[in-house]
Amino acid sequence: MQNLYDEVGTLDRRCYEEFFLSEDLLMEHAAEGMARYIRHALPKNSRILIAAGSGNNGADGIALARLLHGDYQVDLIAIKEPKSAMAKLQTKRTEAIGLKAQKELHPPYDAVVDAVLGTGFRGVFNEHLRGWMERLNALDALKIACDIPSGVQKEGNCEAHTFQADVTLTMGALKKSLYHDEAKAFTGRIHVLDLGVARSLYETKTPWKLLDEEDLRLPYRNNPNTHKGSYGHTAVIAGEKSGAALLSAGAALRIGSGLVTVVDCQNITVPMDLMHSEHLPENTTAIAVGMGLGNIWQEAELDELFLHDVAYVVDADLFYNEKILRLLQKENVVLTPHPKEFAALLRQAGIADVDTKEVQEKRFYYAELFSRHFPSVVLMLKGANVIIAAGGEFFINPHGSAKLAKGGSGDVLAGVTAGLLAQGYTPLDAACNASLIHTKLAKLYDGADFSLTPSALLETISKL
Repeated sequence: MQNLYDEVGTLDRRCYEEFFLSEDLLMEHAAEGMARYIRHALPKNSRILIAAGSGNNGADGIALARLLHGDYQVDLIAIKEPKSAMAKLQTKRTEAIGLKAQKELHPPYDAVVDAVLGTGFRGVFNEHLRGWMERLNALDALKIACDIPSGVQKEGNCEAHTFQADVTLTMGALKKSLYHDEAKAFTGRIHVLDLGVARSLYETKTPWKLLDEEDLRLPYRNNPNTHKGSYGHTAVIAGEKSGAALLSAGAALRIGSGLVTVVDCQNITVPMDLMHSEHLPENTTAIAVGMGLGNIWQEAELDELFLHDVAYVVDADLFYNEKILRLLQKENVVLTPHPKEFAALLRQAGIADVDTKEVQEKRFYYAELFSRHFPSVVLMLKGANVIIAAGGEFFINPHGSAKLAKGGSGDVLAGVTAGLLAQGYTPLDAACNASLIHTKLAKLYDGADFSLTPSALLETISKL
């Protein structure tokens, strides 16, 4: 698990004031970190293009050009004339060793380094920047972003012509903006470079965390003296689209729930692995409700379902139903909306009247806003980078892929979450681990990325 920050300027200033590391020293460490990566990735005499802007992001790139000059064929392009004090100083140093900025590209290149714009960018590119970004993106080379791809804004929204990096070498600590859904198409692999002190010293406490795959804790059965009742009883509420409930129930069973009952008022056919009932079993420890629910359940029946002192997973149709307000007052509740459903939830809860586009543009903001209103509820906001929020703590799972973009995969996620809750995971632990399981299942699937089905996700659980 790693820390995430809105900005790192505060951390830099701490280095100046507490560790006596100057801005110049931090920049030299940043440039050396990038040079070390390039030396590892490319042989000497490779052709490197470094595109530099006018501020300190450009200064990082200019310092990198100086470090690589002599061992590599370096073309330094000044996209904008140096303006910051550090950019001017680094330009003097680079010119002193015989390397001057050019005005034109001379491809081919083995690598392109984007050091044009840093974390302070807002708005849209002017014609000059847009033209340069189009040219840089068109080059056939390893594309490296210095700190952050040019065009990614502080909140994570991206300009249409943002630099498309294969790898982002970010300075000091991870920026939250790099894990906005929109930024995922531009960042590539993300590596943190130290700035003269270890990250454990550079970083400070933050409520936002990045989940690593190593954080996954599976429900292994280490005690041999157990029985089916030891692993909980999941009840999945079936509605109009009963296939959604059957997927959830299958996922809960495969992830270890000792008993799984499909609760149904239509007399559907269920697989022999599952139990089937018109009523909620008395020994239920977790309820999954909402997936494919529709309108076949009566108001009084839903009210009765929400009276129980058990854990709940809420998904899909229930976010459009005012009955959701009953569950928001409970503890031991995990909500698993996609952005459109989250917009409906925000309206139902009286928090904000926004559409899906607004939710996606301000994912971090609305996750924080919802969590402030309902700190006892765990929110799992689905997307390219899943956000999990609970009681002022926030976690991002960045490991998802487009393989999961298919109807029914969210039903599997809800079932896995419910199965973990039934076995005694706390709501927050269930949400974090279920999300990591979900993304790992997609990675373990060895078929074409477009061919992954919810049923295949279920079968892949055995490979965990």
